[in-house]
Amino acid sequence: MMFQCHPRNLLPSEYPGCWKKSPCAACKSSQPTAMPRSPNSCICYRETGAQNFPVPPKFQPLNKRRVMRKQLYPIALVLALLLASCGTETESETATAGPPSADIIFVGDHIITMDGSVVSAVAVIGERIAATGEATELMALQGESTRIIELGDRALLPGFIDAHGHFSAVSLYADLLNLSSPPVGGVSNVDDIVELIRLRIEQRQIPPGDLVYGFGYDDSLLAEQRHPTRDDLDRASTNHPIVIRHVSGHLLVANSMALVNAGVTSATENPSGGIIRRRQGGSEPDGVMEETALRLFPSSSTGISEARLRQLRRDALSLYAGYGITTIQDANVGLSYVEMLKAEAVEDPFAIDIVAYILGNPLDDVTLAAVTHDEEYVRGFRVGGVKFTLDGSPQGRTAWMSKPYDQGPPGADAAYVAYPSYAPQSYRDRIAGLLERGVPVLAHANGDAAIELMIDGIAVALEGKPIPDHRATIIHAQLIRPDQLDRVKALGIIPSYYSVHPYFWGDWHRLSFGEERAGFISPLRATIDRGIPYTVHNDSPIVPPDMMRLVAITVNRLTRSGFVLGPDQRVSVMEALYAVTLGAAYQYFEEDEKGSLTVGKRADLVILAENPLLVDPLQLENIAIVETFSRGESIYLQ
Repeated sequence: MMFQCHPRNLLPSEYPGCWKKSPCAACKSSQPTAMPRSPNSCICYRETGAQNFPVPPKFQPLNKRRVMRKQLYPIALVLALLLASCGTETESETATAGPPSADIIFVGDHIITMDGSVVSAVAVIGERIAATGEATELMALQGESTRIIELGDRALLPGFIDAHGHFSAVSLYADLLNLSSPPVGGVSNVDDIVELIRLRIEQRQIPPGDLVYGFGYDDSLLAEQRHPTRDDLDRASTNHPIVIRHVSGHLLVANSMALVNAGVTSATENPSGGIIRRRQGGSEPDGVMEETALRLFPSSSTGISEARLRQLRRDALSLYAGYGITTIQDANVGLSYVEMLKAEAVEDPFAIDIVAYILGNPLDDVTLAAVTHDEEYVRGFRVGGVKFTLDGSPQGRTAWMSKPYDQGPPGADAAYVAYPSYAPQSYRDRIAGLLERGVPVLAHANGDAAIELMIDGIAVALEGKPIPDHRATIIHAQLIRPDQLDRVKALGIIPSYYSVHPYFWGDWHRLSFGEERAGFISPLRATIDRGIPYTVHNDSPIVPPDMMRLVAITVNRLTRSGFVLGPDQRVSVMEALYAVTLGAAYQYFEEDEKGSLTVGKRADLVILAENPLLVDPLQLENIAIVETFSRGESIYLQ
């Protein structure tokens, strides 16, 4: 039996000779089912992966329909497949026809099922996985038109599931000016930003008075270590309103014309949940806006035609497919936009499932009370529930904390803890009704004070009642505390970690929060050790929806400078893969449909160029996506 050794808390350079396809000294005698807890001991897996995933707690179901689906659907599916294969044949003909032919049979030694089974072949009929097992047995399903895919050294996995992101923003941003720093873009200083804006105006011959919109600048990666200001943007043009959005999405900078157009002056007060930054020593806006102050400015879609926006959405589907993603989240959308997406799906079905979450913050009580969610996808689209945004971002230094930042934004005093971006009492008043109606809830909460608010709202709403299977999810949960993890488990809450942060902003967080708090950002190990279901995400378009890079950072926790941020919070490759497959399916109440290569489930699959369980973890992000399948159809081929 071949094993792969993976130390839980060590990098390859720290355990020479261990990274190989051979039994390790600690556990070669048998296939392990439990992983050693010692930081210096190996975690061994069979090539297909032994599992040690959290067993979801048994809570009261939200409704009977979900329970019935979970109990009966696999049986109904098998019968449906057989009946579909029979068509209108007579009884005698069907008796001798044999099993239906497979559309695709995958064959190879590197099939990672994520359900604990060890197989060498997977057969697909239509949109479903029809059989798994030994290749010699499944070849009986081969027909004249069956596609046989010999994997060789390549690996087959369930399609990746986007646990949190903003699909529509990803599509839109493809048409905007990219001001990102490496590795996403090439901006290194404020002058680069000014020059890119100037060139945009010149090359596209943008008429004076028309909006110029950019996104992705990151003050933490600029040489000046500051935000651009209105004066900087005025250097690019004083004849165009210019707005550029911070990489976090929680701040923007406007030039003088954009400020005038928005009516923002020294007399403009800070909106509730936001801040208009001022010139030092005065009241004149310096151009930088935080949180709800962004609403004073035009949308990034201003001036883009509906036909162009629709084409951008189709292009974005191809982008996601190229990263092996077969389920996409579109969070923070409005009610009218949802209706437009539903209509678009009816006209032209989405090749990848899109699950949308309606932004609850701006809705009045009557409107929110009427919001419902969809149990099933209709032509590739459904409403998953409601999302609240409770605070800002740690990279923007607007995450709401219970204790002061070690280093806050410019002008902040020693007691600075940021602030809620949504009235706490409004959230408390509204969460109970959603839970009572069984509407799934996401809550953006980065700082521990915002996380406390999220947890408290659910605790009060459920006080004295059986805990329902609500699966309310903390989005990002960056600065969650150990004591909060204990409450999360007790209340059936799922943390979805923004676990690319160690690389993209880990060094910045060490300055903002100090070593102890920064080292506990995205605490996957503490979460897994408590048996809490979990997911991880990219939060695209903040960073591209690169799932293998997400897995790599989750495993390695290396910062840009090469520092290991919180080495005790590193996880195994299998645990990271769980978060973007079966764990994410569970978050969406879709674990019986997606997330593993199990008979009866959707044929959402991805072929990787290499087996992620067998490569050096530092090379995980370099594993290429070879082919992606959604509902049994190939939607991306390298």
